[in-house]
Amino acid sequence: MQAYAPTLEPLEGLHMSSKVDIYKDALSLAAKHSQKWLDSIPVRDVNPKMNADEIKAALGLELPAGPTSPVAVVERLAEIGESGLMAMSSGRFFGWVVGGTLPAALGADWLVSAWDQNSASRIATPTTAAVEEIAAKWLLEILGLPATADVGFPTGGTMANFTGLIAARQKVLTEVGWDLDRKGLIGAPPVRVLVGAERHDTVDLVLRYLGLGLPIEVEADDQGRIKVDALRRELESGSGPTIVCLQAGNLHSGAFDPFRAAIEVAHSHNAWVHVDGAFGLWAFASPTLRPMLDGIELADSWATDAHKTLNVPYDCGVGIVAHPAVIRKTFGVHASYLILTDDEQGEPSEKVPELSRRARGVPVWAALLSLGRNGVGELVDRLVENARLMAKGLAEIEGCIVLNEIAFTQVSFAFESDERTDEICARLIEDKSIWISGSKWRGQSVLRVSVSNWTTNSDDVWVAVDAVRKAATKVR
Repeated sequence: MQAYAPTLEPLEGLHMSSKVDIYKDALSLAAKHSQKWLDSIPVRDVNPKMNADEIKAALGLELPAGPTSPVAVVERLAEIGESGLMAMSSGRFFGWVVGGTLPAALGADWLVSAWDQNSASRIATPTTAAVEEIAAKWLLEILGLPATADVGFPTGGTMANFTGLIAARQKVLTEVGWDLDRKGLIGAPPVRVLVGAERHDTVDLVLRYLGLGLPIEVEADDQGRIKVDALRRELESGSGPTIVCLQAGNLHSGAFDPFRAAIEVAHSHNAWVHVDGAFGLWAFASPTLRPMLDGIELADSWATDAHKTLNVPYDCGVGIVAHPAVIRKTFGVHASYLILTDDEQGEPSEKVPELSRRARGVPVWAALLSLGRNGVGELVDRLVENARLMAKGLAEIEGCIVLNEIAFTQVSFAFESDERTDEICARLIEDKSIWISGSKWRGQSVLRVSVSNWTTNSDDVWVAVDAVRKAATKVR
């Protein structure tokens, strides 16, 4: 019988003249538009010019019956899409905790997309595995964490917390004799999770993912730091499998929990300690800030997000677990078709929730190499210096009250009433020269500044202060 031989021709819209040239025009055009966008950042308005519905209408809602050339696709996306982009990489964007993108990290991220590696296996994708292992080693050194810890690169801060807390769930249930892998959670001993009253909402979200329910809130001080005496009382009031979540960098104040004392108390009750350090974990890179993280290396797992303080592109969380055997048992997959190794380094797929994933650690490696050890510390110090400058300028505006001690990169401020604060926030959004987000903290409306972008300088700070002053003048 004659073997079947497909005779399909290349799609007309792809203009597949040769396998070598097929990507050239589309990538060249994408590079051109990318550079145009980056060049516009310092001078453009921060706000988008069009809303989502307007962008949808401009792009077109109907899928064409026939193909569209790659060049035309890229051109349409770039030309129309630009009007709906927030200039988050601007030095004048202070909303949420969003870093910019270091040039080396952006270039490496483009390479990761072009290489198109499924970075699950050391054997199948040795380059990306090697680069990520080097990045992991450097991270542990810079963050002052145990050299023997496992480092994985999930999607972001939420899944980095997931990585640490799923390992915690596995360990505390195993220690009381419960076989989680075989029996599941039904009928398992209840797991107590203790959290500071001002933890980030993603901690609660992850606990929902893990089927652990609502956590037990522990009292915090006026800057959001967990109170060790209150933690001790809560630990002593119950028993059984226990997890304690601490925080490096409060969302509103930037404050850090008292790690050494809190971790020692938690460990004395056989609790697993997880640290959510989405943006604050990087403070360890600064010799002047490092004392605030004293004892953080004693925890069992840590989460951070490289797109924040380190300024790499989005989609780059970092989940770190001090006990490699636990995380590898939790995430390990040994299907017969996979090309896996028993190397002591472990497989990349054993350290993150995803089996198929892009090589997120490569931009981290590029960022760290481009900055160097001292450069990371200098980046962090510069962000903090600008936050303090911002607080100083805001405090000189009539009626403006800075509400937090400037421990790190956050500045929270308010005016005489919630109504005036909210109205000033609305005026700032209309202004478009900066972006400062509104929030609620300790029962009142606040405006929250996050200084996270490597390009932010004193000029950007004074533009922001001046915008707040003008808005305050208009709202009496």
